[in-house]
Amino acid sequence: MQDNPATLSNLGSRSQSTLNILHQPPAVSGTSLAPPPLKTTSSSTPAHLKPKSANVRRMRRIISEDAEWSLAIVPLLTELCIQHIVQNFQNNPILKQLLPEHQKKVLSHLPPDLPLTVTANLIDDESYWHRCCIKRWPLCYVAKHGGSWKRMFFERHLESLLKLFIPGTTDPSVILDLLPLCRNYVRRIQVDQFLPPVRLPTPPQAEEQSDSGSEGEGNEPEKDHYQLQTLVAGLKHLEELDLVYGVKDCGMNFEWNLFLFTLRDCHSLAATIKACHTLKIFRLTRSKVDDDKARILIRSLLDHPALEELDLSHNLIGDRGARAAAKLLSHSRLRVLNLSNNQLRAPGAQSLAHALAHNTNLVSLNLRLNCIEDEGGQAIAHALETNKCLTTLHLGGNELSEPTATLLSQVLPVNTTLTSLNLSCNHIGLDGGKQLLEGMSDNKTILEFDLRLSDVSQESEYLIGQVLHANREATRQRTLNSGHFISPITNNVPENSVG
Repeated sequence: MQDNPATLSNLGSRSQSTLNILHQPPAVSGTSLAPPPLKTTSSSTPAHLKPKSANVRRMRRIISEDAEWSLAIVPLLTELCIQHIVQNFQNNPILKQLLPEHQKKVLSHLPPDLPLTVTANLIDDESYWHRCCIKRWPLCYVAKHGGSWKRMFFERHLESLLKLFIPGTTDPSVILDLLPLCRNYVRRIQVDQFLPPVRLPTPPQAEEQSDSGSEGEGNEPEKDHYQLQTLVAGLKHLEELDLVYGVKDCGMNFEWNLFLFTLRDCHSLAATIKACHTLKIFRLTRSKVDDDKARILIRSLLDHPALEELDLSHNLIGDRGARAAAKLLSHSRLRVLNLSNNQLRAPGAQSLAHALAHNTNLVSLNLRLNCIEDEGGQAIAHALETNKCLTTLHLGGNELSEPTATLLSQVLPVNTTLTSLNLSCNHIGLDGGKQLLEGMSDNKTILEFDLRLSDVSQESEYLIGQVLHANREATRQRTLNSGHFISPITNNVPENSVG
């Protein structure tokens, strides 16, 4: 079909009119927004073009007043490719093949909820894992995880799975499938809850059974808590294991079985820590560990190649467990031992003192909240005469009195390694405080001495505080003169301690 010449002439006139209108200069402020009327010639504009030109003017006015309208250029091909990579990263992860500046752009736009099977062994960028941690946990202390956000994410993610694992109900593959992804990053496991298996309702028994027996405090469950042996064996860089066998927020569902660390749990855990040759710190607290279980655990740690810290505080360990710990001091490189808030008596303290007298590795011993009394306190004081490595000793809350203070006053001028001593919450008395003051007058190494709530006079506390101040000042001067900083391993000292 041929084009009509009249029609082509009309289209040409319409296009020329539109261009003339779009190229008109903008209206000056204070004047009307309508453009000035066009000059007419003898040949007037055709009638069918007038409404078209009006529509063009109206469209131009609307566009100029739209705040979101802009003459955006077409995005660069690089940006389009980056957007495509981000949108399809889960199905086709492309990162290592890109230039460094393009990798940064891709990582900055990736969502933090991508599957770990995609990101674990591919992304090492700390900013990405920082976003993952912040989105999942409101409080993040990355310093506790070596300053690495990626390490923090995998450690806390693994811990959350362990806390919610229910034996016999949860599929073990939930944890084991994570092992190939996190084995290179997990160095610390801290679990403050182990859920027991679900107990099926038991049929009614004889009426003579007491209510206390129905709670099953002495009856161990058919299945135990989650066994860590396979998991720990796969973590080649694990250095710290901090466990609590109990349940948090049990509410009205309280049963003694919720807090039962069984013998099977103990044997399994003992085999786990024995096989972990990289383990440096082992803590098992608030788990009702008695003498028998403590001996099983400690026996597995004899001659351990890497263990430096053992914390069995807040348990039920007595003198037999203390004797096992004393044997460990002679067959390990242990530097920190914490047996606070247990059931140690004088025989247990004497066993520890005998091992301490010949030990060359231990730098911190915490026996607070036991009941070693003066017989045990004097044994430890005698050990300090020959010990040349212990720097921190905590004997608070042990029913100590003046005889222990008298012997300590004779040891303090001789011992040159102890820097922190805690005798708070004992019955030292006025005379015991004076004798400690006499011993401190010839001591140049004690920097912290806690005597709160020990019945010592304020005058003795003040004078001992002056000696401590002089010792700290002399230590500071020696540090400045030697040009290096000496930092002994000490516990956190309370704010109200002497000096």
